[in-house]
Amino acid sequence: MKKQFITFLVLVATVFTANAQVTVSDVKVDGKMSLEGESLVLNGAGIREKMWIDLYVGSLYVPKKTSNAKEIIDSKDAAAIKLNIISGMITSEKMITAINEGFVNATGNKTAPLKAKIDKFKGFFKEEIKKGDAFIIINVPNEGVVVYKNGAKKGSIEGHDFKRALFGIWLCDKPADADLKSAMLGK
Repeated sequence: MKKQFITFLVLVATVFTANAQVTVSDVKVDGKMSLEGESLVLNGAGIREKMWIDLYVGSLYVPKKTSNAKEIIDSKDAAAIKLNIISGMITSEKMITAINEGFVNATGNKTAPLKAKIDKFKGFFKEEIKKGDAFIIINVPNEGVVVYKNGAKKGSIEGHDFKRALFGIWLCDKPADADLKSAMLGK
């Protein structure tokens, strides 16, 4: 009986650990995500900071954990980035400016072939952005990148070229925030 009880406790602990949340800057980050028919696990999460101001919590979800940024960028598997806005300093205009800079850095300033897709993506951020908003950007195999704001689907963009550049904003050699990249990679 004692052995069964211990086995039960281990099982319960495993279930709670697998579904555990992590708290980053008062944001509860789920250990798993299921969206668009894809089940993903938290790879890592951290804070996007600029000039000592915490702007958002960025979380990376993948099918299986890895610390290889290039593998995540190049993969055609499902993957998601969640942005939880934690600062009132973020506006639509500032987010769009950051997106522009991110694509320039992620593509080595070769954004021209992706211009129409980047413009469409920026359109998903034109509405007012407030502290507490949450964006989910998920790559759905054979469909493209799908964007949600506060649970409402904003739209999708086809093309693996776009997904690579987009995930590169956070994971390329010149990321938006090196500390956030490291945290997203579970380092």
